[in-house]
Amino acid sequence: MSSTRRWWTLVGVALATFMTFLDNNVVNVALPSIQRDLHLSISGLEWIVSSYILVFSGLMLVGGRLADVYGRRRLFVGGIAVFTVASLVAGLATSQEMLIVARVLQGFGAAASIPSTLAIISATFPDEKERSRAVGVWSAVSALALALGPFTGGFVSERWDWGWIFLINVPVGVVTVAIMMVSMRESRDAVRRRLDLPGLIASAVALFSVTYALIEGHNQGWTSGLILGAFAVAAVAGAAFVIVERRTGDPMVDLSLFGIRTFSGGTGAMILWGFGVMGVYFFTAMYLQNVLGFSPTEAGAAFIPMALMMAAIAPVAGGLARRIGTHVTVALGLALNAAGLVMVTFVGEHGHFMDLMPAFVAFGVGSGFTMMPLNDAIIGVLPPGRAGAASAVMNAAREVSGLLGVTIVGAILTSRQAAVLRGGATPIHAFLSGYQLALLIAAAIVFVGAPLSLATLRARHRTPASAEPEMVPVA
Repeated sequence: MSSTRRWWTLVGVALATFMTFLDNNVVNVALPSIQRDLHLSISGLEWIVSSYILVFSGLMLVGGRLADVYGRRRLFVGGIAVFTVASLVAGLATSQEMLIVARVLQGFGAAASIPSTLAIISATFPDEKERSRAVGVWSAVSALALALGPFTGGFVSERWDWGWIFLINVPVGVVTVAIMMVSMRESRDAVRRRLDLPGLIASAVALFSVTYALIEGHNQGWTSGLILGAFAVAAVAGAAFVIVERRTGDPMVDLSLFGIRTFSGGTGAMILWGFGVMGVYFFTAMYLQNVLGFSPTEAGAAFIPMALMMAAIAPVAGGLARRIGTHVTVALGLALNAAGLVMVTFVGEHGHFMDLMPAFVAFGVGSGFTMMPLNDAIIGVLPPGRAGAASAVMNAAREVSGLLGVTIVGAILTSRQAAVLRGGATPIHAFLSGYQLALLIAAAIVFVGAPLSLATLRARHRTPASAEPEMVPVA
């Protein structure tokens, strides 16, 4: 493949990544507007966010498998096409049900296209230095999308209509499909693989059950038979997934990957980071508007310093990791993320824009130190033939962590909020109390990633096994 085509392929991958990652949190700042127009409850809002993440994460592994079997270009382009059409439907939605269905379809499209992004980069850039640069660009775009989502959602929903936060995906999706049709060569695994249907069903049931229990637990009662039953189903399905994957000859998730210290530790650190990210975006956007009185645009603008720091730090974090070690760089990043979460809790009810800046800058720098070194370390420790499986697992882990970030932090917040309301507090004070407690718990969870990174990401000079099947380009 010519150099020009390689870099245009990266442009297409970057656009798709930006679009799908943006939709993880572009709705957050627009939620008050959506809530007013569609008359939604807090649980309804959580479903609008979680339905996309749930389908995205639940089907991401099977999306990676289908791409390995039928071709990455084919699945990538098809997935972006579905995502684009679903974005059009979401932008025109007139009811909660229509919007949730559209978000589910967006999740299907993203699950078909995004799992193979790192595998596409690995196949497109065989040279190690070029591949490292390409992963750096991909990481920076991912960070930028996650950080700019709130501002985009706030600006668009305040000046036009909240539906445009989805409609802006349509031209980007069309351009992405056109670029990839022209520039990308087809690639797939040399070894023919089957679809692991039992594994898919078990993982989807586990994710849906735990999501339902966490979102509806406050409304139904945490000790109700329905919620306890949902948790039980999730536990049984999760155990069944592990058993199925261990026994099948062609598993959807290659559990032997977790026997590689860097892969398992890095994936764990990524899950903890993603948990903190979604805890910040979803509920801080509501805090800025409902407690501090920010307009949607002002609330989105508050995240811009975080966006700039993430985008600026991500491309250079790889060089820092090579100098001081990936384990130290990632541990420092996660510690800064945890510190940022704690600092937000001190702003209180009468904070101003500048009061938030130290926390948001710390979170932006920390995320920049975390993302690119983690991606590079995990992919770099594996032979090329396992890059596709690793890419799917890493992307699925990040999305699952976001799902858990929304639902677990939301469960803590709503439970504390209800308890404080029963004590006679005003709704604003009750929300603030739940929000502060939830972020402190999220900070403690994120900080666990620092010692985990120090223990697992320290370089050990060894060459990965080379006997793995390699990805074969298809003309």
